[in-house]
Amino acid sequence: MKPFLLFLLSFLMISCEVKSQENHSIHYASPEAKISQKIAELKAFLKESDYNSGKAFLIDFSISSYKFSFFVVDLKSGKIVQKGLVAHGDGSEDGKVNGNLKFSNIDGSHCSSLGKYVVEEKYKGKFGMSYRLTGLDETNSNARNRAIVLHRLSCVPDVEQSEEICLSFGCPMVSDNFFKILEQHIDKSDKKLIIYAYN
Repeated sequence: MKPFLLFLLSFLMISCEVKSQENHSIHYASPEAKISQKIAELKAFLKESDYNSGKAFLIDFSISSYKFSFFVVDLKSGKIVQKGLVAHGDGSEDGKVNGNLKFSNIDGSHCSSLGKYVVEEKYKGKFGMSYRLTGLDETNSNARNRAIVLHRLSCVPDVEQSEEICLSFGCPMVSDNFFKILEQHIDKSDKKLIIYAYN
């Protein structure tokens, strides 16, 4: 093969590799980058609301359930204050396509739903003390009808695991100890807190 053709072929291969890496970074942002992006989105949203503008909860459903994916964030500093595990809906896990969770706002789907939720009234139910959630987006507007609540369950561990943890019916379900942490943040807040679930 002529030297020029060899050079051209090498150049094209390198260009394709660089382009592939660029596309990878665009489509697969790191959890930290996504947290920064979601904090910016929340701050813009909270400017026009009467919710707590200093603190919020984030759930990154692109992270496996055995890794920390529920974050308490300080919106002013942009830092993570605490983090814990959160269960995926069993409908979301069962409906996975190419490794991606299925999300649904339909009653009976047992799926997790994306979007912003307001943490509402505290009550005692079959899982002990829990918090009702109201969905603020089209993707989770049916949360109240579906009885999607923030609650604890002993099957959720406190520390990261090596395989997927137990599943919920679509509720953001956390460990006993992490629930107590969230409870402190919620009960001490003079304004309602937002949970922002994303993928």
